[in-house]
Amino acid sequence: MSILKGKPDDDIKIGVYVCHCGHNIASTVDVEEVARRAKELGEVSVARDYVYMCSSKGQNLIRQDIMQLGINRVVVAACSPRLYEQTFQNVLRESGLNPYLLQVANIREQCAWLHEPGPLATEKANRLVKGAIKRVIHHSPIEEQSVPVFPATLVIGGGIAGIQAALEIANSQQIVYLVEREPSIGGHMAQFDKTFPTLDCSACILTPKMNEVARNPYIRLMTYSEVVEVSGYVGNFNVKVRRKARYIDEDKCVGCGICVEKCPWSTESEFDADLGVRKAVYTPFPQAIPNIPVIDKERCVYFLKGKCRACEKFCEAKAINFQQEDLFIELHVGAIIVATGYDVFDPTPISQYGYGRLPNVFTSLEFERLCSPSGPTGGQLKLADGREPKSLAVIHCVGSRDQNYNAYCSRVCCMHSLKYSHLFKEKTGGEVYQIYIDMRCTGKGYEEFYERVQGEHVRFIRGKLATITADSPDSETGEKLSLSCEDTLLGGLVNIPVDMAVLCVALEPRHDAEQVAQILRLGRSRDGFFMERHPKLDPVATMSEGIFIVGCCQGPKDIPDTVAQASAAAARALAMIVRGKMETGAITAAIDETLCSACKVCNALCPYGAIFFDEVSNVSRVNRILCKGCNVCGAACPSGAISTRNFSESQILAEIEGVLV
Repeated sequence: MSILKGKPDDDIKIGVYVCHCGHNIASTVDVEEVARRAKELGEVSVARDYVYMCSSKGQNLIRQDIMQLGINRVVVAACSPRLYEQTFQNVLRESGLNPYLLQVANIREQCAWLHEPGPLATEKANRLVKGAIKRVIHHSPIEEQSVPVFPATLVIGGGIAGIQAALEIANSQQIVYLVEREPSIGGHMAQFDKTFPTLDCSACILTPKMNEVARNPYIRLMTYSEVVEVSGYVGNFNVKVRRKARYIDEDKCVGCGICVEKCPWSTESEFDADLGVRKAVYTPFPQAIPNIPVIDKERCVYFLKGKCRACEKFCEAKAINFQQEDLFIELHVGAIIVATGYDVFDPTPISQYGYGRLPNVFTSLEFERLCSPSGPTGGQLKLADGREPKSLAVIHCVGSRDQNYNAYCSRVCCMHSLKYSHLFKEKTGGEVYQIYIDMRCTGKGYEEFYERVQGEHVRFIRGKLATITADSPDSETGEKLSLSCEDTLLGGLVNIPVDMAVLCVALEPRHDAEQVAQILRLGRSRDGFFMERHPKLDPVATMSEGIFIVGCCQGPKDIPDTVAQASAAAARALAMIVRGKMETGAITAAIDETLCSACKVCNALCPYGAIFFDEVSNVSRVNRILCKGCNVCGAACPSGAISTRNFSESQILAEIEGVLV
């Protein structure tokens, strides 16, 4: 007895197409038998099997049957619909059929890959196909929507990823808003000394790009600013940006630096990883863009005590303005590219490594600043007591590949560890020890750089560091460090005395990643980075249509991969702008207003903000452009007023009946 209440009345002609997928399916499932059994069902007009149904020839089989036999429903038994549903939908669209009169039965991942070859696997495939046939009977045409795309893009984050994305779009003569929360663009790359594997001066290759951003007439640069609110949808985002007060008039300032020179108050420099000092009025680094100082309200004595104003007295351009206030700016953009970067792991909790307690134990970012000519020591490596170090230990995977902190590999640590060995040898000629778990040198020229460093007589110890301790009571003031670690190649413990140790710390999601995710309605993976739509086939898009993620906010990566990803996201944004419109998904929620009880449960639960309450009609409504068809609302609706297009009750029950009966 059927569990369905009724069936469509139109003349249904179903075509069933079973794919061998080479040997992926055919080695486990008797695909000819599946096609033969499907043909025996009364609703099926034709059933075929083919070695690669997704190939041009396989698609032509479907296309010909639609045109010649009048097929008006299609079932494809093949691989995951996530991979190939759109391919077959396009076949239906090109043949004059609505693309949603299609059902894909996944007999590879849900059958062939799960079972041993034999009749049971074939029987399961038969039931999956029968369920798809019963379901597709109840499919009805769904019309897709398109929305106009406003020809402007917002890029959030002014590191190398944001810079590259902004330049790619601006060079196509399209408007870009580049928003950076720090006083200057540049990001972490501006803090580096040299880049692997070519050892280019980081500032030398980054500064021209920063200057290009400043000169490009299509880039609206907004530094010392942050996004506080995003509303709207793909093609039509409304963005509110808070532009923090610099207390310096950017139109009047000539960048002479007199205010910085005359400021009597100093504090730790964030740009120098707190190893150096800066003034209360400061420019982060010499090549900063824009090269306009900012007054740190939290450190300025005038704001704290109402005294001083030395900078104002000496500024001939009269650019100092202590009455300046934050501005809130409204932007209208069609696409958003998120390039918010990363934070470095704080190794303080790993107390056995002595960071924060032993003065000559540094993190990788701190070592970068010590090596940089613009750093606190002018590029000279010095110990806490002012001596030049004669030996260095570089410890890999601090906070990475560690179940206690971050289980993932940070990807770049092996290479910048090798770079530090070269830099230390270059500057001091001293001994270098690399303490590593595995060497992962996978980029272009990386293995060659590894071999180059090996030739510089760096000592490699394969194992896990146990402790870093003071070699003597005087070590707290700058004497030798003693490292105890396992050497798995020698099969024993070793103790290494060194002057300096560098902890190559993990790359982590930014501390405000959750806040950004909420503003932009982005998903986050288990490790905290922003979630892409598909890790292989769509690594820059997100589930929020029109919002893209690039660089290390998506996961740890090196500069070349970051630049490539930024260019890819720029291309996606440009494609939307050039077309002038964007097609949105048709599988969305629908509310039966006669059943809606105005309880507003769905409004609060929608993860995409797609449901709103109409006070006039006293019912909830769905913005189909924002909706992703997740059906959270439908599952929670107490009155059963919400359903999802192409996932109606009749369709689901029909599929269940086909599988079970």
